[in-house]
Amino acid sequence: MPIAQVRGVNINYEVIGKRGPWMALSPGGRRALGEIKYLAEPLAQAGYRVLLHDRRNCGASDVVIDGTDSEYEIWADDLYELLSGLNALPAIVGGSSSGCRLAILFALRRPASVRALLLWRVTGGAFAAQRLAENYYGQYIKAAREGGMAAVCETAHFRERIDSNPENRDRLMGMDPERFISVMTHWRDYFLKGADLPVIGASADDLESISVPVCIIPGNDKTHGLQTGKIAHELIPNSELHHLFTEQLDVDVGPIEEWQAKAQEHAGILVDFLRRQRMSAAA
Repeated sequence: MPIAQVRGVNINYEVIGKRGPWMALSPGGRRALGEIKYLAEPLAQAGYRVLLHDRRNCGASDVVIDGTDSEYEIWADDLYELLSGLNALPAIVGGSSSGCRLAILFALRRPASVRALLLWRVTGGAFAAQRLAENYYGQYIKAAREGGMAAVCETAHFRERIDSNPENRDRLMGMDPERFISVMTHWRDYFLKGADLPVIGASADDLESISVPVCIIPGNDKTHGLQTGKIAHELIPNSELHHLFTEQLDVDVGPIEEWQAKAQEHAGILVDFLRRQRMSAAA
């Protein structure tokens, strides 16, 4: 896969599809780009060029634990630069869970660079904020405090980043543990501030300011609640609400395999939404 130098960071990416409008999709968590190919492939077959990338600190891209912005704002700015380098702006931007938060922040920071937003498994509420803040940041802060950067390298996530990109070990081991803890704490605190927001990372005013067409498909578990998707729809003016699941599971996070099994139906909802938006714009 190609590597792009984006704001001093090596970003691993892939484009699926040869022609058509540009679209950028991001998976949930800190998962690698392969996690979302199940949806990118049918969208490419429908006539879109779909950019997938490993965000910094994900997949085979560089690990860089630094920056004064939140991790999601950093990811949004990275995506803007990557799309700019591909001459792919304005683009349709979307994603699942953390990829959904990235897409929303992209639209808030770069409104002229977005044609439409595709949001699914929207995240909100105190339960999600507390749980994810620990998963994304808290456990690594604890590892660094107890065993320094060597212990961080042995955590499951960062061990995978080293396996995917061996140079990441040197980057991590070269960090001052106190600096690592400081940045991770800053990112965690930003995340926890989202506990009382309708969507983590976006206030009601933020959501109401989004003017592009938005397709929302709520999640079906305690982290990605049905109600969170509904609230986002109520706040975003030009949005549509669609469902792949109508019942919420009593689990922290539902299996991704359930979503993969509905790839064609999911893609169909998005393609129909975008087709109608194009027709409306042409009219």
